[in-house]
Amino acid sequence: MKHLAYLTGLLGLLALTALVIHQGAGDIAAVMAQGGWPLLLLVPLHALPLLLDAQGWRVLLASADPDEHAGVGFLWWVAAVREAVGRLLPTVGVGGELVGIRLTRLRIRDTTAVTASVVVEVMLTMFSQYLFAAAGVLMLVAALRQSASAWIILSGLLLSLPVPVLFALSLRHAALFEKLEGAARRLFGADHRIVAMIDGARLDAQIRVLNQRHRELAKALCWQLAGLVSGTLEIWLALWLLGHPVPLWQALAIESLTQAARHVAFFVPAGLGVQEAVVLLLGQVLGIDAQVALALALVKRAREILFGVPALLSWQWVELRRWRRARAAPGRGHP
Repeated sequence: MKHLAYLTGLLGLLALTALVIHQGAGDIAAVMAQGGWPLLLLVPLHALPLLLDAQGWRVLLASADPDEHAGVGFLWWVAAVREAVGRLLPTVGVGGELVGIRLTRLRIRDTTAVTASVVVEVMLTMFSQYLFAAAGVLMLVAALRQSASAWIILSGLLLSLPVPVLFALSLRHAALFEKLEGAARRLFGADHRIVAMIDGARLDAQIRVLNQRHRELAKALCWQLAGLVSGTLEIWLALWLLGHPVPLWQALAIESLTQAARHVAFFVPAGLGVQEAVVLLLGQVLGIDAQVALALALVKRAREILFGVPALLSWQWVELRRWRRARAAPGRGHP
């Protein structure tokens, strides 16, 4: 899988380079220069959708952490690290979630409860992304009206609905993690550390309990949707600064369908080339100049790096401190 990630990442980088050269690097640079330093405002602005997303995660963790040892501020930091791992490192999809579980255990020692909250959150993310993408497609259809391509996109979205539904049903009825534990036991042996960590039966039970709390699921889903919609402000502000203001509904269509494309192409690290191609295509459909659309995609990419790299460094700093404490622990109490 790691070789696949490196290969698709290289191909995506080549595609991105080809797009920039084809559209004219100088013209794109001129558009970005028009935005100037205010484009840096996109970096702190991204804290808002992550904060709303962290609030949704907090709802799912409430029963396992009634004293709020893992508060919204802490979960916001973990969410920033999770996103940075998923978007900037070649982890092919699940790396951010695994890091999130590891970091949350700094405050909540019940690994199974934390893992169950992350699994259910991933399920809700599939539904919220689906609803967000559906809103974007409907707005695109309304704008283009007689465009056959818009209806093709909508049809494809409807055909993909069984994916999150089947995932939710499998979590509720299929004992996925108990089966995973059995497979790991056969592969590694009953005494292996990985087998001991999974505890599939208890994890499946925790997930089923969370899935029965419909009010908490609805609240978490609403927080996630609020976070996705707030991300639209990034597109709207960036285009305004780049000299091509658009109404909020167009910004929502670009953001939602770009996110949908990145999730479909999860095997491409950081969505290299995918994000830029989709933004360019949607920009042309909505009447945005190609150079402006590509400048927007590059600004989004720069924001990901400027926001994500400090998150990754903070994670490594925490891991270094944990490693030093663990190394010093055996020597404590000795002269």
